[in-house]
Amino acid sequence: MASHIQRRKFLAALGGAAAAWPLAARAQQPTKLPTVGYLGGAGPAADGQRVASFVQQLRELGWIEGRNVTIEYRWAEGRPEQMAEIAAEFLRLKVDVIFTWATPPAIAAKQATSVIPIVLAVVGDPVGTGLVVSLARPGGNVTGLSIQETEIASKRVELLREVMPDVRHLAFIGNLGNPGIMLQLREVQAATRTLGLEITTPEIRRAEDIAPAFEALKGHAEALYVASDPLLLANRVRFNTLVLTARLPAIYNSREWVEAGGLMSYGPNFLDLFRRAAGYVDKIPRGTKPGDIPVEQPTKFAFVLNLTTAKAIGLTIPESFLLRADEVIE
Repeated sequence: MASHIQRRKFLAALGGAAAAWPLAARAQQPTKLPTVGYLGGAGPAADGQRVASFVQQLRELGWIEGRNVTIEYRWAEGRPEQMAEIAAEFLRLKVDVIFTWATPPAIAAKQATSVIPIVLAVVGDPVGTGLVVSLARPGGNVTGLSIQETEIASKRVELLREVMPDVRHLAFIGNLGNPGIMLQLREVQAATRTLGLEITTPEIRRAEDIAPAFEALKGHAEALYVASDPLLLANRVRFNTLVLTARLPAIYNSREWVEAGGLMSYGPNFLDLFRRAAGYVDKIPRGTKPGDIPVEQPTKFAFVLNLTTAKAIGLTIPESFLLRADEVIE
């Protein structure tokens, strides 16, 4: 009884707004708390900081895990078949919102349901991959944040070229089973053509393909463009070891990779995007339809450089290039 009174007090504190969680669901299960299904494309270790950022912001918005909201965490470890199974499980659990990041889990969730709202913390190109109709008016049951990877792909190629002016042969490393990565590859191919570079694209679709891909690159690549997604992030430690062993300069999409020993990254702050995505989850119970919430894009992009890694692979970083970095990790 006490908890019921607490719950009523909390709803009153929210101005009754939280009462807008689907009435049918609450009528069937009066004791069931609003539930967020967290579809982690990678694993708890790789996703840890991002999850913490998301949960902290939910708390600041008044949603406290275990008290007035339940979060069901599931991890796909980069496996597409697991993503589909998790999405199906969330349907059975009748979650109120599915929260995820990256294109493959987003597609798995959208294929599983056209009714349950889906909020995306980070996705490469939601329009190009058919997740939403447009950024301004997503339509359907999907909304969230887009990092428009296709639009900043050429900038990453240019940064690689600047740090290695003599580079002639680039390798594009990414999960070719991910439609968002394929769109990014097209942009990278266009950028390499403009700069007169050759490009190699080893076939990676599963974790087992990563090591053979590096074997195939020996003597064929001088630098790496890494198109990160749940598959690579779930295998980050092994992946970074292979990159460092190959002594190849590499550029990534987020600071997390550089923290873990990658050479450099250019992209938005992923932790900030997960924080902002919590605001989307907060809007759903207040009666806002996901299709009416515009998909936002990051406004700030940071260039991060790891000087320790540069020294380890024998790369001399020009002073002018160092000065351009937003952050230098030593």
